[in-house]
Amino acid sequence: MSTQDDEKRIAAHAAAEVVEDGMTVGLGTGSTVAHLLDALAERSLDIRCVSTSVQTEETARRLGIRTESFDVVDRFDVAIDGADQVSPDFWLVKGGGAAHTREKVVASSADRFVVIVDGSKLVERITAPIPIELLQYGFASTVRRLTAHLDGPVVRRDVPVSPDGGVIVDFTGAVADPADLAAAISATPGVVEHGLFGPELVSAVVVASGTEVRWLDATA
Repeated sequence: MSTQDDEKRIAAHAAAEVVEDGMTVGLGTGSTVAHLLDALAERSLDIRCVSTSVQTEETARRLGIRTESFDVVDRFDVAIDGADQVSPDFWLVKGGGAAHTREKVVASSADRFVVIVDGSKLVERITAPIPIELLQYGFASTVRRLTAHLDGPVVRRDVPVSPDGGVIVDFTGAVADPADLAAAISATPGVVEHGLFGPELVSAVVVASGTEVRWLDATA
């Protein structure tokens, strides 16, 4: 196992300790969350979980973790997920796994959103690429308007459609201010959701660097 994989595992196991019997838990997507599922399974907790991707749901069920439809759960005690970038002011970039729309809905529905990352995910400032999910309807028109509106390239990613049928693109231009960029993307008709997560969504970031674990309080 690489050092980065070790750090992901350590951060995930640390974050799993916030989960208690009886909780409703939102589960993210990706390699770091895979370690979280292992940690939760080891504890044999009585919890109700909702997954943000088919892959996470299948893995959770295989490990004996109770998963339910989001249709029967309207809030979470905690949601736990990874991130591609974390800035000092707690802006996140997510969407490397093309599930950022579901991940943002789950994070927004949680009392606490805990982010788990290895040390490489901490950045001085947010940079491209910024994942964006678009409706298939009018896709070419939306890309043209986004490119003009954002004053930078928007490139279709060579991946399958999202879990809900959206097309994944990446904004690859300069990111001067994440808040301004997020607002500009959201204001473009045809956009389903983008991968910029604002600090108001984040409760804490659990970072593993080597064998050291740090809890960064985003609410302080």
